[in-house]
Amino acid sequence: MEKKVFVTGASGFTGSHLVRQLLERRYSVRALVRQTSRTDALADTRAEIVYGDLTDRSTLSGLLDGIDTVFHVAAAYRQEGVPRKHFFAVNVEGTRNLLEESARAGVKRFVHCSTVGVQGEIRNPPAAENAPYQPGDEYQESKMQGEQLALQCFKENRPPGVVVRPVGIYGPGDTRFLKLFRYIHNGKFRMLGKGDILYHLTYVDDLVMGMILCGEEDRALGEVFTIGGEEYLPVRELVSLIAAILSRPVSMRRIPILPLRMAAFVCESVCRPLGIEPPIYRRRLDFFIKDRAFDISKAKRLLGYQPKVDLRTGLRLTAEWYQKEGLLD
Repeated sequence: MEKKVFVTGASGFTGSHLVRQLLERRYSVRALVRQTSRTDALADTRAEIVYGDLTDRSTLSGLLDGIDTVFHVAAAYRQEGVPRKHFFAVNVEGTRNLLEESARAGVKRFVHCSTVGVQGEIRNPPAAENAPYQPGDEYQESKMQGEQLALQCFKENRPPGVVVRPVGIYGPGDTRFLKLFRYIHNGKFRMLGKGDILYHLTYVDDLVMGMILCGEEDRALGEVFTIGGEEYLPVRELVSLIAAILSRPVSMRRIPILPLRMAAFVCESVCRPLGIEPPIYRRRLDFFIKDRAFDISKAKRLLGYQPKVDLRTGLRLTAEWYQKEGLLD
């Protein structure tokens, strides 16, 4: 008898990869999407597509009946121009609605996808799961509250569950790191600051396997797991590696970070009250100034998690997809 699972955010980058791997492992998958979502990424799968809105509990009624495991991937992601309340409506109240419906339906396990962003800037890298919460913006704050809500429910077995914190997700099909690749490809990249802060990435296939292990391993229940790639490295080395993969020279000429932070603050102060997206803002600078390296030993020890795609291979596959799609020019 096939195990029945429910995936939120199923039409997105991570969600669609998760659906495919679950199907390959012979799970029966019910995929939640919004009415306005494009479902191209699921078109050639045998997933059962259902429609609903996490912020409207009535649309979830009955969708979790008969479900064994929920994988909650959907979220309002960090971006400019989105009202603060939207993050909390989706990432906190939407999570609450799904948890309550899961408890009502007798779901046996709930895998909640959080983010390492709840830990903010890492003071003593690499950070383990017990490093303190220190969210740096409304997105991270809303994800922290959603995670805390989930953990409280798991403590009371309403329903039982696990928290997954992904690290820097990338791979073919995603465009989060496209701008970095494009600037290096076009010779426009400039290093902001010294380039010595650490950055950590996770190939999407490794991430979703870690999530599936959280749905299968008994020792995972009630725990928090950081799921990341095998290695992290200074930003300047990451940039050099991407440049080598793209066969492009890259300038390491540094631009001082302090004047840029001051300019970003001024732009935010002027543009946001007018409803205009700032041309530069402080969050965009985080990549160059905040250490982001994490300890994945707990996932290895308790889940048997082992990343299979090394960083160079993952970056090469991503670059090849960008080139194939004509996205670098």
